[in-house]
Amino acid sequence: MLEHDVRPGMRVCIAQTIERREGPWETRVEGVILSVQPKPTGSWFAHGKDDKLWLVRVDLLKDDGERSLLSLDRNTRIEVLDEAGV
Repeated sequence: MLEHDVRPGMRVCIAQTIERREGPWETRVEGVILSVQPKPTGSWFAHGKDDKLWLVRVDLLKDDGERSLLSLDRNTRIEVLDEAGV
């Protein structure tokens, strides 16, 4: 699933994998999407729009009330658990 397929109110599980020398490391976060939007980084070498690297960020509300801001990349997988609103 791609970031443009998800929208606020959806309950999702987001899995992100980091490739390491010791082998891949995966973490999973589950919650309700509050927002999905591209935001610039502080990268000065990116040569993108306004000389910034733009990443898609997902603001997620977890069941315990904690908010997580996740930057999506090619190693991110999104599983929709519930399409109903909050």
